[in-house]
Amino acid sequence: MLRSQLDHLIGQVLDFAAETSDIIFTAGKPLQAEVHGKLTNVPLSPELGPLLPFHTEAVALAIMGRNDRLYADLVAHGSCDTSYFLIGRARFRVNIFSQRGSLALVLRQLSTKVPTMEQLNLPPIFAEMAKEKFGLILVTGGTGSGKSTSLAALIDRMNDTLPAHILTLEDPVEYVHPHKTGTVNQREMGVDFDAFASGLRAALRQAPKIILVGEIRDKETIEIAMQAAETGHLVLGTLHTSDAGQTVSRIVGMFDLAEERLIRARLSESLKFVVSQRLMPKVGGGRVAAFEILRNNLRIKDLIVNGETEEKTIYNVLASSETYGMTTFDQYIHRLFMEGKVTQETAMLVASDKSRMGQMLDKARAMRGEKVTDIEGLEIDSEYGKPRA
Repeated sequence: MLRSQLDHLIGQVLDFAAETSDIIFTAGKPLQAEVHGKLTNVPLSPELGPLLPFHTEAVALAIMGRNDRLYADLVAHGSCDTSYFLIGRARFRVNIFSQRGSLALVLRQLSTKVPTMEQLNLPPIFAEMAKEKFGLILVTGGTGSGKSTSLAALIDRMNDTLPAHILTLEDPVEYVHPHKTGTVNQREMGVDFDAFASGLRAALRQAPKIILVGEIRDKETIEIAMQAAETGHLVLGTLHTSDAGQTVSRIVGMFDLAEERLIRARLSESLKFVVSQRLMPKVGGGRVAAFEILRNNLRIKDLIVNGETEEKTIYNVLASSETYGMTTFDQYIHRLFMEGKVTQETAMLVASDKSRMGQMLDKARAMRGEKVTDIEGLEIDSEYGKPRA
């Protein structure tokens, strides 16, 4: 397949749905686009029908071109990451992977313009994060939860306001930041460095004030990130964890048991914020983000150093610390429900503690005067077997 033919194919997808977040090529299914969290088949001209292994391989070869690293990664690891540009239309982050004897591809559309905090409607505490001078800030969540987009907005605010050297390590580069008040250098894995750990180690010799690590995947990377945070750098990074409590557990779990006490002590000093994200269907169409926010203070520091107990948990501290800008997913989702942005069904589906969320939603509906139970006609019998008057 020629590059021009692939451009035409992807152009048809964007003409069909400009708000496409992902394009999926896989054998046995028509070309599909994910729009607002839902997969749909894309009508093509000429119509290809269900794709054959030949089709997906041709697309993969057109994207990989003559990049030997991509072929080596695909053979050694079963997948590879790269980027793809449709000139004048869109940029994509691409993952090519093998499955059941054929190749499949997922193209994640990237914004061509760096979003602002205001455009994303990020919580106000992000503005405070942008003023931090050193330490570790982690943004976590599943794939496609908007972590990179939130970090891009945070970097953009720092770039606007701080005369500082900002260095990003990404796989691949997603948002291209122009130089503003700050100076931004962006390095892409596989092109400018070979692994996050080595790229981060090299970054310490490149005089940055702010370092963005696209993904913290292993013990070596988090160890160097903490070292950088301890030596006066502000380090931003992402992890694939579901909430703030799991983030702390995941980091501690990367190390041997003999190192646990030291790592807990170091993490309690270097960690500044943990922001976890989830995207949910929005009433009226589109999606809306829910956040869980941890901000390090004495209570959080104690839980990181000594671990959680049945009575003392990170969730409970977040739930009782709204005055400090902290919140749990359940509290944030409850606010979205009160604002009419998500339905009760969505809130229950995404909640961390479904029992607690059910109680919060029932209370909210009762305050609105809505019926919260189907049970009717209950009477209290007297001791003589007759209803009381």
